Amino acid sequence: MMKHIVFTLALLCAAPASAACYADYKAKRDDPLRLHYGVVELAEQNCKKAKAGDAISKRISKDGWTLLTVISVFDQSGLNAKKESAGDYFLRY
Repeated sequence: MMKHIVFTLALLCAAPASAACYADYKAKRDDPLRLHYGVVELAEQNCKKAKAGDAISKRISKDGWTLLTVISVFDQSGLNAKKESAGDYFLRY
């Protein structure tokens, strides 16, 4: 019995601490106006829609983009469905 408990605890400790977190967003760049839709991976502490905006803004602003909106925050299961739509901006930032 003790072996089963130890084995179970070992498996639980070996499991990942957190699931992957992603967000999709819309951004713009002015003069001339350009728009893009993208997908980014987020750190666990930013895995809420309210916090994702700041993290995304910091990343994309380095290339002159302004965040328009965070569309959603999701886990790995929603990632592949968004890959084609995001094109060059799929996990770019």
